Amino acid sequence: MYTPFNLQNIPLTKYLFFTGKGGVGKTSVACATAVTLADHGKRILLISTDPASNLQDVFSTDLSSKGTPIKEVPGLIVANLDPLQAAAEYRESVIAPYRGKLPESVIANMEEQLSGSCTVEIAAFNEFSNFITDKKAQNEYDHIIFDTAPTGHTLRMLQLPSAWSNFISESTHGASCLGQLAGLESKKEIYKKAVETLPDGQLTTLILISRPESSPLKEAARASKELADLGILNQILTINGVLTAYDDTISESLYHKQKKVLSDIPVGLQTITIYSVPLRAYNITGMENVRNLLVKDNFSPCDDTLKTTDIPKLSKVIDDLFKSRKKVIFTMGKGGVGKTSVAAAVALGLSAKGENVHLTTTDPAAHIKFVIDENSRISISHIDEKAELERYQNEVLAKARETMSENDVAYVEEDLRSPCTQEIAVFRKFAEIVERADNEIVVIDTAPTGHTLLLLDATQSYHKEVKRTQGDIPETVKKLLPRLRNADETEVIIVTLAETTPVYEAIRLEEDLERAGIATKWWVINSSMYATETTNQLLQAKASHEIEWINKVDERSGGHFAVIAWSAEDIKGSQLLNM
Repeated sequence: MYTPFNLQNIPLTKYLFFTGKGGVGKTSVACATAVTLADHGKRILLISTDPASNLQDVFSTDLSSKGTPIKEVPGLIVANLDPLQAAAEYRESVIAPYRGKLPESVIANMEEQLSGSCTVEIAAFNEFSNFITDKKAQNEYDHIIFDTAPTGHTLRMLQLPSAWSNFISESTHGASCLGQLAGLESKKEIYKKAVETLPDGQLTTLILISRPESSPLKEAARASKELADLGILNQILTINGVLTAYDDTISESLYHKQKKVLSDIPVGLQTITIYSVPLRAYNITGMENVRNLLVKDNFSPCDDTLKTTDIPKLSKVIDDLFKSRKKVIFTMGKGGVGKTSVAAAVALGLSAKGENVHLTTTDPAAHIKFVIDENSRISISHIDEKAELERYQNEVLAKARETMSENDVAYVEEDLRSPCTQEIAVFRKFAEIVERADNEIVVIDTAPTGHTLLLLDATQSYHKEVKRTQGDIPETVKKLLPRLRNADETEVIIVTLAETTPVYEAIRLEEDLERAGIATKWWVINSSMYATETTNQLLQAKASHEIEWINKVDERSGGHFAVIAWSAEDIKGSQLLNM
């Protein structure tokens, strides 16, 4: 349907940034691009700033932030930056001057303010901006390839005057993700030059990576618009994992499902050049597979063996929730892993056991009602994320404008676009709904991260010590935090896919919750090809590569996991109970 991602036919600039939703194959395509170009005699520097990067596995080589030559690929240098470590060092550099001078509760809050995903992005930008502005690197390499590009939110924040003042130490709304950018004042000119390089189409290309699935394509469209709004129009889209032929019912279903999604590609993506990479059976590790990704498939199955003799279904999770008398149940995971379907199945399963259940989702109400109908034991509500965010933003900005300059208000406006702010806004509405758990079981599709919970908790705990004109924290939220920490009453179900990035992202989510004092027990692996009975050679081989990640989840969860088979159709109604 689209032109193959053939590097011989694509105009390439000095800097190539690969970006996209977690798990879509950014690292795989970036590595294949780097190796292919080096094989054609180009001098290449490949840099990863992805916290979930598996570059060391890809190249079977120990890597560092300094750059490591790859023996099998003359001309290729690979640097694996650790943004989590960089964020920790940055966090300490900002906080150190205040230790011993401010109360411990304030220091703890500053640490939490600087523990969010936005801070990791800033730290990552700090790392790779050095490469963008390094004259030696410019002269030494034909192409510098970045695995993971900065988001529009990060780029807008870096361009605000208030971001370079001490404003955040007097921050006014208590939900900041970015913390004290003044700690990087010495890098301001380097950042400015790096930001100016990104929209220069003669120097830079942003390569959006997606899959032929609705959720990743919507995310790619959102990212494309954010970047375009900043004047970064030098974008191309590459759709990874396109099935090109079929020979059994499973492969035929997948082929037609992808075709339908691609025929309805978001309008915002239709104006940029689109390429495709075929679906491959293998994980992109080892030099042979990296070299083959853009060229040919290898149908050899993985020789891993499943460590468990039994793969439980979701009914086992539902039985445990029923027996343990859980009252508040969250499904949690990155977008596109199937949280809504799992939440609906849990609600239906508990209802079938005679429980009164209230199901709440941030998905459009029409979608959840397509999946499951309200009945005498199930009631459904829908939270409008956009409306809740707008309500919260207006509340905070109204207070900010009473005392702040326009520059500082602009900082607050940008900070209010951060992922954590949206979680807080939606979470306030969740808190109202969870009050219903006194009389019925409440199942909630999408949970707040531990970082958001700690921000809320810290703000309510010490706001009297730090003068902040913050968004009010309702009593329902204050009551909810202890409730979520009560493992006898609350359960968080982590939903993932049997793939590298989704599993590592799920592990980080679990660690995030543990940091907030919230226990997790059950994991659900959704959309598993291993759980189907496909006879297609490619899909059988692909299914075998899921075993490693099923084993990983089995180990991580202590055997408390379930697997749901891939399905071509949206599962609904009583079918959910067979998941």
